[in-house]
Amino acid sequence: MSGNTLGTLFCVTNFGESHGPAIGCVIDGCPPGMELSEADIQADLDRRRPGTSRHVTQRNEPDAVEILSGVYEGKTTGTPIALLIRNTDQRSKDYGNIAQSFRPGHADYAYWHKYGLRDPRGGGRSSARLTAPTVAAGAVAKKWLAEKYGTRFRACMTQLGELPIPFESWEHVPHNPFFAPVADVQAYEDYMDALRKSGDSCGARIRVQATSVPVGLGEPLYDKLDADIAHVMMGLNAVKGVEIGAGFASVAQRGTTHGDSLTPTGFASNNAGGVLGGISTGQDLEVSLAIKPTSSIISPRESIDIHGQSTEVITKGRHDPCVGIRAAPIAEALLALVIMDHALRHRAQCGDVVQAVAPIPAVRLG
Repeated sequence: MSGNTLGTLFCVTNFGESHGPAIGCVIDGCPPGMELSEADIQADLDRRRPGTSRHVTQRNEPDAVEILSGVYEGKTTGTPIALLIRNTDQRSKDYGNIAQSFRPGHADYAYWHKYGLRDPRGGGRSSARLTAPTVAAGAVAKKWLAEKYGTRFRACMTQLGELPIPFESWEHVPHNPFFAPVADVQAYEDYMDALRKSGDSCGARIRVQATSVPVGLGEPLYDKLDADIAHVMMGLNAVKGVEIGAGFASVAQRGTTHGDSLTPTGFASNNAGGVLGGISTGQDLEVSLAIKPTSSIISPRESIDIHGQSTEVITKGRHDPCVGIRAAPIAEALLALVIMDHALRHRAQCGDVVQAVAPIPAVRLG
């Protein structure tokens, strides 16, 4: 493995570069017999697609997915599913001035030292453009999980730069460019307008949730469900922190508060975030991500070139001033891929386990 494949039984291999002819993925291990079409996948790609508002990169990519294999007469065959997304709006000339230097905070420096060369066009393999195939694969996992268990995924932004975003309702999320759970987003529109004019960037915080998760997913010790969730979320570009449930707030909690009491009608709270001992409890999976500011900005910054000489870097081109704005559907996809893989693993090992006591209901906390 070279870090481009995710999963044990539901394996997704991601390929391509930001300015190459196409990007895509191969899904190996999808169960046969599920109805699947491009339309099932396209909806999530459209949510992630660039150019959807003035607050994100204006690269104009349709992100139209093509199913090349693994589906016959509208149903999955159990063989590898190849998904292709063609790049149509590359502007590689925008990156000519950084081919010999390194953007502060970007993968340029590490890639160059690891491989001895790098593709500077849009960041090449390290570009957030490569999250599109992840979203496509996640859509396949979401469909199977929804049909099998009724599992659903949703995500929202809970902080934009210095501005916290209070939670009002999930119903607001699809109706604004920030995936924000609030009705009025004018303050965030103004914030982004000022940020873009200043030539700077900001970070964000994203909440992602899975509901109707089967009980028992996850393995002891090194393949714990929450460990795998943290692993895959840290694979998302610009993520610098992952929390499960109460996360770092657990430090200030007492045991009498943090432990989620069990009652015949359900858990009293969900500080655990739906995972105990690395195994799912059937409660909602709650994950929070910290996303750093975009590295590619037009403000000049001090750096060095490939010869170690001092230089100044200005990144031209079309970039997201806040990569977190489009991260919600990506985080949903990543969580779906982890749950899908663990669901198949659990079914393979423990499909015959008979529960003496039915799982208690999950608590819905908004």
